[in-house]
Amino acid sequence: MDDETAASEPVELSDDTAQVRLAVLKALGDNTRYAIYLELARAQAPRSTADIADTLGLHPNTVRPHLERMRDVGLLDVEVDNRGSVGRPQHRYLLSDGAPSLGLEPPAYPALAHMLAQAALNAQVTPDGAATAAREEGRERAARAPRKGCVQALTSALAELGFDPAVATEGDLVTIAFTHCPYRELAEAHPDLVCHLHRGLIEGFVEGIGGASVERFGTVADRDPCQVELSVR
Repeated sequence: MDDETAASEPVELSDDTAQVRLAVLKALGDNTRYAIYLELARAQAPRSTADIADTLGLHPNTVRPHLERMRDVGLLDVEVDNRGSVGRPQHRYLLSDGAPSLGLEPPAYPALAHMLAQAALNAQVTPDGAATAAREEGRERAARAPRKGCVQALTSALAELGFDPAVATEGDLVTIAFTHCPYRELAEAHPDLVCHLHRGLIEGFVEGIGGASVERFGTVADRDPCQVELSVR
């Protein structure tokens, strides 16, 4: 058998592998399930049933069984969020680690982010230098944000970026925790750079919106990590 003949022969799959692939294809053969899968593939953070339903213009009762079907065949994982009302934790869905790409190749941005982080390190950018560089982006986002209170505007902006913020208030002090970090891999590798870019972004945004000031920003390396404390005026 020559190389050309060998290359043209189909690869035989084991029965188990074939069954798994068949189940995945059947699950995504439905237009609604495929739209839900695409929505989750593009999401920066895990999405709830209500989030997905709202984005796609569907009723949550329509979305829920499709999510469970995709979870059953290994396409999705679910996280349980206990921040809701007592006894009613919210489920948030995300693509599983083993989910096939199905042609949805990862974007070039992660590779670009790694290269830019390395370039910044080579240039010996300090934490304060990183924060300064990001403040202008924060001010520009504030200028485009709807006019509402600082905490609400910042929370909405962080949610859009995929940080899944959670807010706690004590008097004039507001703590916003980042329950999901879309930059976690880079942040854990380079906290002095990535976390302080995030700090500068928030400082610029708060400055642009007004009505509050940043009292403390906890990086992934701090004792109370991944949160910002605001003093509301």
